[in-house]
Amino acid sequence: MNQNLDSLPELTPVPLGPDQFDEIDAILDELRTRYDETPQWEFCEGFMAALICCRRPIMPLEYLPVLLAIGPGGEKDEGSFADDAQQQRFIELWTRRWNEVAQALDTEVDSLDDESAYQPEVMDVRGAIAALPEDQRVAVPDEDLPAFAQVWALGFMFAVEAWPEEWAPPRDKQAVKWLDRALQAIIAVTEDDGAAPTLSIFAEDGPPSLSVNRLNAFADAIWAVYDLRQLWRNFGPRVQTVHKAATPARNDPCSCGSGKKYKKCCGA
Repeated sequence: MNQNLDSLPELTPVPLGPDQFDEIDAILDELRTRYDETPQWEFCEGFMAALICCRRPIMPLEYLPVLLAIGPGGEKDEGSFADDAQQQRFIELWTRRWNEVAQALDTEVDSLDDESAYQPEVMDVRGAIAALPEDQRVAVPDEDLPAFAQVWALGFMFAVEAWPEEWAPPRDKQAVKWLDRALQAIIAVTEDDGAAPTLSIFAEDGPPSLSVNRLNAFADAIWAVYDLRQLWRNFGPRVQTVHKAATPARNDPCSCGSGKKYKKCCGA
């Protein structure tokens, strides 16, 4: 990779539109032809949100190998961009979305209905399948479909688990409770929606595909992301403890190995 990936993007949000999200999906689909474990964009959305909330700034050079199995200079065998132009376009679109999400999380809102609120790009796969004509619906493989926002939450927790030292509980007891409560809210969305579906999230007249409990859990998870962003911004990056080497007493042998007493050697 020939772009500068050792710094974070500047905050100059230019929101992505449907065409740009389609473009990202197309790039990920193309990457998947060389590395079949390349994630879907919803997973990337969750992963990105966790990075933005993380206690320490994680640079692209560090997180792209984790997310896409793509390392600097093509040193990873698994994943690779098709060419420099594709790489440049992906980074451009990723940066724009990163800035948009960061701005949303740093904006005070009273309701998730606020147009300034963080709105992750999540899919209602079950709803999309249920809305298909019957002849197309029966052609869909009979397998477990992810619940609403489940893939987003899995992406978030994947990033948390990739850098556990940055998500270790702080010493402050109140902050520990805050951290645990927020993470548990997101973990809840990684689970299946086992309740009876009564809502259609993207279409008023669409077939029910999620439960009220799921919708409420998703809202709790979004507020949890806000809490995590604020929590780690308050604490800042972890401070490494510096241990000072013990100084010999004046009459002890000098630590340099000269055979002299410390007071007549390095301690003079």
